[in-house]
Amino acid sequence: MANLDIEQTRNQARALLDSRINSVTDLVTTRQRITDLKAQLAEAEKDDKRAYIRATRDGWSPEELKKLGLEPAAAGRRRRNTAKPAPSDAGSAPGLEPAAS
Repeated sequence: MANLDIEQTRNQARALLDSRINSVTDLVTTRQRITDLKAQLAEAEKDDKRAYIRATRDGWSPEELKKLGLEPAAAGRRRRNTAKPAPSDAGSAPGLEPAAS
């Protein structure tokens, strides 16, 4: 049986672990950057909304601002409830049968 060098084996194992730790460290760094940028974006959006309101209070109409390409920023990003309406005739849907009374 060959002689095994404990220190050499430990060093090899550490090198393998260091590589894995580095990839996780990179992932955590990237995720934190995303979190920080999202916070900055949220703050910038608040500032934008305040500036838009200030512009309208200073006499600019929404139509004038729109002509200048300055529509309210949040208007394009609002999520609307896009629930599909219930079918008016359940029996017409494939695979569905009217409920028995």
